[in-house]
Amino acid sequence: MKRTTREVRIGTVTIGAGHPIAVQSMAATRTQDIDATLRQVQLLEEAGADVIRIAIDNPKDVAALAEIRKSTTANLVIDLQENYKLAEKVAPFVQKLRYNPGHLYHLEREKNVREKVAYLVAVARDNGNAMRIGVNAGSVDPDKVSQYSHGDSISPMIDSALEHCAMLDDLNFDQYVVSLKDSDPNKVIDANIRFAEARPDVPLHLGVTEAGMPPDGIIKTRIAFEQLITRAIGDTIRVSLTLPFERKGDEITVGRQILDDIATGRFRSVPRFEHKGLNIISCPSCSRVENEAFIELTQNVKEMTQYAKEHDITIAVMGCRVNGPGETDDADLGMWCAPSYVNLKRGEESLGQFTYDEILGRVRTELDRLIEEKKTVA
Repeated sequence: MKRTTREVRIGTVTIGAGHPIAVQSMAATRTQDIDATLRQVQLLEEAGADVIRIAIDNPKDVAALAEIRKSTTANLVIDLQENYKLAEKVAPFVQKLRYNPGHLYHLEREKNVREKVAYLVAVARDNGNAMRIGVNAGSVDPDKVSQYSHGDSISPMIDSALEHCAMLDDLNFDQYVVSLKDSDPNKVIDANIRFAEARPDVPLHLGVTEAGMPPDGIIKTRIAFEQLITRAIGDTIRVSLTLPFERKGDEITVGRQILDDIATGRFRSVPRFEHKGLNIISCPSCSRVENEAFIELTQNVKEMTQYAKEHDITIAVMGCRVNGPGETDDADLGMWCAPSYVNLKRGEESLGQFTYDEILGRVRTELDRLIEEKKTVA
């Protein structure tokens, strides 16, 4: 497949238009913990990160970012999350702004989305920032979701991305990239192929969100990257793994290894990812995580559920309130972690809130119940 995208500059890195694929990751710390965040930035830079993302949620995070910038020359991307109005505060300190179209509805609901996008473009243009339109399966524009059948999660993502591309085009702003992410590598492959056919000029950032822990998370990511990059789709990548603090650089190492394998023709994937048995999805630890016990919980869930590894059941463990509620909906059992408790769900149904000490026992009870129900149906 022949595909030549336009060029987009992110600080000292240029992507698209035949430039090497950039590798990036995200700091897994509370941004206000300046020392810890700088340590993560250092780990990622040492591993070879081209771009590093940090989440901003409030004015205190903005103040911390200003201090962080004094101690690093890294190319930084800011994840604006739900507060797009912070853009003008953070833009002077970063090289790229990332916003999620589905999150633009959370603030100033009386203002239409086009006005908000115009504001973001003006800020980016004034500060020389690139932009990313980041569309995630679990937080898609609700208006787009309502237009399709319940089983079609890809079309709303593509429609949202195309709509926002058109908005930026209308504003004569071309320094943007798009990402379409899901925890299912097959959906990541399908969504990006369809988008690339519609907009071959737009650079794409690739990633399998909530890929989980190694080695499963690496396998899922590798499959998506191999299938897309060999089609000339993908200009920058992120490997999202649930990892301990000091191993965050492994995301960069794994990403570069996958790129090297693709370049030298060493492939390990099949055309479709066919997962059989227990499937544990977990998000990468990042600055949105409200309790670091999330990482230990994920590992404990994996160990505790090994007795059920032959059953086709999906369990999701999410670390925050931003993506957790929506991105656990498709799992048989889903958890999203708050500071002092864990929300447990069965599909879209809430089963309540449990302390970190209680949650494993309740998950086992619900898992046993699911196994018995599946036996009955079979």
